[in-house]
Amino acid sequence: MILEFPERETNLALSRDIRERVLSAIATGGLSHRAAAKRFVVSIASVVRWKQRFDETGESSPRPAGGDQRSARIEAHRTYLLGLVRRQPDLTLEEIGQKLQSRGETFSTSVIDRFIVRHGITFKKKLRMRASRKDGT
Repeated sequence: MILEFPERETNLALSRDIRERVLSAIATGGLSHRAAAKRFVVSIASVVRWKQRFDETGESSPRPAGGDQRSARIEAHRTYLLGLVRRQPDLTLEEIGQKLQSRGETFSTSVIDRFIVRHGITFKKKLRMRASRKDGT
């Protein structure tokens, strides 16, 4: 007998209900991780992660997804960068990167740009004055 299961999105977190049923089957039903995974049609790796998370935190809900995970490195230089931009507002992203590099940190221009946008810093171009014209006759 071949069992067929409907396809499901692999990027979506499974419900808290299925997680709790799997964890309950392991704790009270005496099932192994492999047996619980097979019974509830989930991956063994997921069962292992859920069990580890439950043992560490007591939580069966999925971890929050998304969000910024890597800006802490440039945010450590927040005071320096904001002061630098305040003192020299006409610096380019490359120049800001060079200043950071002289302090021993290397960031791509896109990381610096996201920092600038996140902190609401805008660069206004200065209007050029029109060349004055003498009245000709």
